[in-house]
Amino acid sequence: MRICLITPRPDHPVLAATTALLTPRHQVESIDPESEGDGAPGDPAVPGPLADVYLLKARTPRALALARSFEERGAPVLNSAAATALCQDRAEMAGLARRAGLPFAATRTVASLAGLADERDLPYPLVVKSRHSRRHDLVTRVDSAARLRGLCATWAQEPVVVQEFTANSGWDHKLWVIGGQVFAALRRSELAEDGRGPTLPLELGGLPHGWQDLARTVGSVYALEVYGVDVIDAGDGTPLIVDINAFPGIRGQKGAPEALAGLALRAARRA
Repeated sequence: MRICLITPRPDHPVLAATTALLTPRHQVESIDPESEGDGAPGDPAVPGPLADVYLLKARTPRALALARSFEERGAPVLNSAAATALCQDRAEMAGLARRAGLPFAATRTVASLAGLADERDLPYPLVVKSRHSRRHDLVTRVDSAARLRGLCATWAQEPVVVQEFTANSGWDHKLWVIGGQVFAALRRSELAEDGRGPTLPLELGGLPHGWQDLARTVGSVYALEVYGVDVIDAGDGTPLIVDINAFPGIRGQKGAPEALAGLALRAARRA
């Protein structure tokens, strides 16, 4: 089989380990989406025959356009360009979750952070996030109007989503799924005052009842094959989903490269 990685970082640990598993019998290559063609998102042409399957570990407009071009030519892409793009829009992500009955944090959209700052009687504390997920975006807890106005110095015109803060332990349960296989870890919330810190191992048996099934259901709802679900315990094991990511890093998870290699080969064979 010929497997192609759409990524600027083929040396990413999980991709490198997956490549090492596949290369004794299969051909693995990579495409940096930012270096192909003329750089215009609408012109992603890559000449040559199609690979048997593409793994999309990039989220830029260029990467999504490239993935769509392969899909239009009949090649399987994991995750699809549409599913990847959906997970970048936090408003659309939350709306789909609520329609599907998933326990997702109640979310509303505001056209700009400045517009939010103009609202009266906000129920602090709030969680404020950039509507469009990307590197170095805005994700923060806001405890006062003064803090909100201070953020406007940098982020005034940023479209945002707003969530009421849910009291919790301060730890995110990181649930990753590859082709239906669940992996788990604990990590301090990015809203924690003392920073995120290291990711800690978590045995699946340590998850509350039903959380593994919830993680798999997310894949069905969002048409994802490789994804992450960030869940907090809202009390007595009640899950609350706070984020969903297409093709996250999944670092340091024993068995993850094997699961990804198996998923890629199954998708290639189906195609």
